Amino acid sequence: MGRKVTLAACSLNQWALDFEGNLERILKSIELAKAQGAKYRLGPELEICGFGCADHFYESDTLLHSFQVLRKLLESPITQDIICDVGMPVMHHTVRYNCRVLFLNRKILLIRPKMVMANNGNYRELRWFSPWNQLRRVEEYFLPRMIQEVTGQDTVPFGDCVLSTTDTCIGSEICAELWNPRSPHIDMGLDGVEIFTNSSASHHELRKACSRVDLIKSATTKTGGIYLYANQKGCDGDRLYYDGCSMVAINGDIVAQGAQFSLDDVEVVTATLDLEDVRSYRGEVCQPHMESEPKPCHRVRVDFCLSNDEDFYLPTHEPITWHFHTAEEEISLGPACWLWDYLRRSGQAGFLLPLSGGVDSSSTACIVYSMCALVCQAVQDGNSQVLEDVRRVVGDESYRPQHPRELCGRVFTTCYMASENSSEDTRDRAKDLANQIGSTHMNINIDMAVKGMLGIFSVVTGKWPKFRASGGSIRENLALQNVQARIRMVLAYLFAQLSLWAKGKPGGLLVLGSANVDESLTGYFTKYDCSSADINPIGGISKTDLKSFLLYCVEQFQLTTLKGILAAPPTAELEPLIDGQVAQTDEADMGMTYSELSVIGRLRKISKCGPYSMFCKLIHTWKEALSPMQVALKVKHFFRMYSVNRHKMTTVTPSYHAESYSPDDNRFDLRPFLYNPRWTWQFRCIDNQVSQMEAGNAECQ
Repeated sequence: MGRKVTLAACSLNQWALDFEGNLERILKSIELAKAQGAKYRLGPELEICGFGCADHFYESDTLLHSFQVLRKLLESPITQDIICDVGMPVMHHTVRYNCRVLFLNRKILLIRPKMVMANNGNYRELRWFSPWNQLRRVEEYFLPRMIQEVTGQDTVPFGDCVLSTTDTCIGSEICAELWNPRSPHIDMGLDGVEIFTNSSASHHELRKACSRVDLIKSATTKTGGIYLYANQKGCDGDRLYYDGCSMVAINGDIVAQGAQFSLDDVEVVTATLDLEDVRSYRGEVCQPHMESEPKPCHRVRVDFCLSNDEDFYLPTHEPITWHFHTAEEEISLGPACWLWDYLRRSGQAGFLLPLSGGVDSSSTACIVYSMCALVCQAVQDGNSQVLEDVRRVVGDESYRPQHPRELCGRVFTTCYMASENSSEDTRDRAKDLANQIGSTHMNINIDMAVKGMLGIFSVVTGKWPKFRASGGSIRENLALQNVQARIRMVLAYLFAQLSLWAKGKPGGLLVLGSANVDESLTGYFTKYDCSSADINPIGGISKTDLKSFLLYCVEQFQLTTLKGILAAPPTAELEPLIDGQVAQTDEADMGMTYSELSVIGRLRKISKCGPYSMFCKLIHTWKEALSPMQVALKVKHFFRMYSVNRHKMTTVTPSYHAESYSPDDNRFDLRPFLYNPRWTWQFRCIDNQVSQMEAGNAECQ
């Protein structure tokens, strides 16, 4: 008796609007799935056009080209004798839907629109798509003529329906529906659906993978069944990195796991499972109650069998233990994969990084080194696409990278931009790290440019500003720091554009930024300084996590110079030295530690705290270290800094999204950039609460 099914979940590195490349990757995944014996192939969300098309979803071209690709898929002999489940936008009754299209042997079986939209955080799906909120309703969808010519069908089922083969029943969920408190798999499972599929475009965030795995295990623990999860991978054109992790689960156990970080454009995860295991589990644990359902699932029948009569000796997959990366490994791998996608798809010849010798820029440098290590390993493992890409980047058709350090020398330029306020210690640390990772390193002195800029100001105004240490005002002191920082940005772009030209080589370099998430939160950086770059791999990562990451790199890559960098106090080195030593530190400038900033950042964004509610929480969190008055001063100081500097987030460099408390103004953290920094009402509430607490304490004494 045939009862064993082989299913395939595919992670594809799709690129928004790259219809040609997306088609090739889809076909390759189907070919690999069939080679592994699969009869059902599931791909990621909106894989035909790419998930990140954003306002291009408004364009009729996006719909047109998606159907053109669908026609190519229907016509291809590769797609025969396997149920293919692909994602694309579809317009029905002049309304756009995010859909799954299931087809078999040149026939479309059904179109299933997404019912729960992702519309928070990084996602704005309701801007482009409508949810299908008609439970169990199925309508006729009239196919475009180009599809009718291939399938011979005029209409196909469109709506909330499931697929019934001759041996089982398959129901779809799409990404956010799994995270919803009323997930479709619950009712589908109670109605006898045995295989659940989820096509997703779920981005990477530090420490998030376990939530995804737990949800899928929970889904099949409650109702039994097989859960097939296919996720997008790679950078498809913006700040997010989609981290794969395709998987297959049955009855609460994971039986197959895809990679979370990989340079492979196509990854196919297959599993062979016994349908009788689902039926036995449900018979004992959660007997379905179809009679209690007011309306059963609409079943679309297809004369096709996922199993066969010759499967007696076919082994089934056994439960596995999921391997979760540490946060340090995630920082090493996720941004590195994102950088590689950005580099190879941008057409540039490498990266340039202003390397200061501090934690932040050193972290960016280490991520580039990690990228080079991944590229070398992929080439060693026989990845022909990575080899083709790296040859195009370096401009050498015969090149074959052998070691990360050697590849770094080809694609990575670092420069230390010294001023009269720079210390020898930071210069030496930057030079030593560059030597260990193998980057092409330059020492540049900016004093001449700074004096030239101030000279222009002096000619016009007759004034020459002074540092605070020389008797200048706070405004003069800040302006003198800012002019240094902004000149470094201008020089970084000059060298990025022309340094290869000066060597007689073609191409330009992408400028990398290195401001961390905590500095962005408080605005502790100069607008249009070296934080202004093409992309920033650490802009969504906290200082605390970056320090742990550098400790990891000491052991993982034997970069011993990092020990000295970690031991040094963080400093911008924009004010004069005292006896040759740094007189300025970041935490003193900000008025709080980086660890305190991480706590405040999470309360502001994740816990949705304004000044008063943040104070109310922190008087308990910090009660062992700070008095209520001290907590109040910290909270007020933070919100003053935040509100005065929020305008900087409107121009901040596009950063890898890694933290759930990122202040990125682009779409993740939508807030004003012109505030009243006095927060009079809110701060008065805090002051009143402090007074009451102090009065209560006085009475107790």
